[in-house]
Amino acid sequence: MSEQTVTRRGLGYESITFWQGVAIIFGANIGAGILSLPYGAREGGFLALVIALAVSGFLTTASMLYVAEVALRTDKPLQLSGLAQKYLGNLGSWLIFAGVVINGLGALIAYTGGSGSIIADLFGIPELVGSVLFYIPGVVVIWFGLKATGRSEQAITVAMVGIILLLSGWTFVGPGIEAERLFVFSPYYIVPIVNLAVFAFIAQYTVPELARGLARHAPEKLPGAVVTGMCATGFILALVPLAALGMMGADSITEVVTLAWGAELGTAAYWMANIFALLAMLTSFWAIGLTLMTNVLDRFAWPASGSPRHRLAALALIAVPPFLIATLGLAGFVSALGYAGGFAGAIMSVVPVMMLHRARQRGDKEPAWRAGWISHPAIQVLLVVVFGLAFVYSLLTALGLVPQAWA
Repeated sequence: MSEQTVTRRGLGYESITFWQGVAIIFGANIGAGILSLPYGAREGGFLALVIALAVSGFLTTASMLYVAEVALRTDKPLQLSGLAQKYLGNLGSWLIFAGVVINGLGALIAYTGGSGSIIADLFGIPELVGSVLFYIPGVVVIWFGLKATGRSEQAITVAMVGIILLLSGWTFVGPGIEAERLFVFSPYYIVPIVNLAVFAFIAQYTVPELARGLARHAPEKLPGAVVTGMCATGFILALVPLAALGMMGADSITEVVTLAWGAELGTAAYWMANIFALLAMLTSFWAIGLTLMTNVLDRFAWPASGSPRHRLAALALIAVPPFLIATLGLAGFVSALGYAGGFAGAIMSVVPVMMLHRARQRGDKEPAWRAGWISHPAIQVLLVVVFGLAFVYSLLTALGLVPQAWA
């Protein structure tokens, strides 16, 4: 079977490099979440945020490694919904598909609103026009598929990391940070911060894409790409709130952090901070949009190549609804992230655990890599409990039943 062989579901193997895989994980995670974390953590403080990031990051990485082993045990390049159908049946497939769609659309809603706000602020144009300008490069790269996305992610990720390291260094050396602002700690607020952090880390649905790009020529590199991408994500997710909260304090943090952070450092830094924000949203849009589109193609058995109308239909399904919801003002920036993270987090934690057990029983082949200690039953239980509670929190928030301070 050649690399371009099309499976029953229309998805074929492609070839990406290890660092392109890392960039896809990093790009998916470093998006709207990083821009909203400082604001979401303003009441709990930086220490509460660090705890939330550590818990969410470790458990999400474990879940992603479960998906990696499942993908490596499977002959055909399936997306999450396809893997769930193979090992759990139609119910599992629809559950995971719902999780991917809810989380992905929640993210794209946030990117649409956030990018439109930033571009409008930078250039003095209507937010709607800004959102349209953001969407054009977003959908074009997704249309061309995994290779185009991997290459684009790698190039833009290098620029993003450079910008954020420069801004953070500028903050520490220039105005500096006040230590007392970082030692604020209100454990009571860890719960809502975890809910937001779950979203910032939740990139399980990108793992089958990495497997599709690495399984044929370097399957043993798949877990390394996942762990490297997640560690880089955790570092940056902590660095930005460290600099912003340490310099400005909780009272001055804006919902999109780069607006206030850049303004505090001056005109040049303001532009740099907001260019970083746009690039972060764009890379995340690419990674999440691509996996959403391929999940639609996979779940409905539409051809991934050779049928432009099916590809266009899948792209429209994942791009048009979030654009309309965001531009019509139907979902707030942080609230969209929190709801998406909670609802999808529960499904994204439980289903990979179930798939791992079933794939170990009746997978197609022995994998090039197996999850070891990280698949210990205690970790699996902790994963399900923590993400399940995040789901309960989102449900109660949607119903207006959480304490006022958490809302």
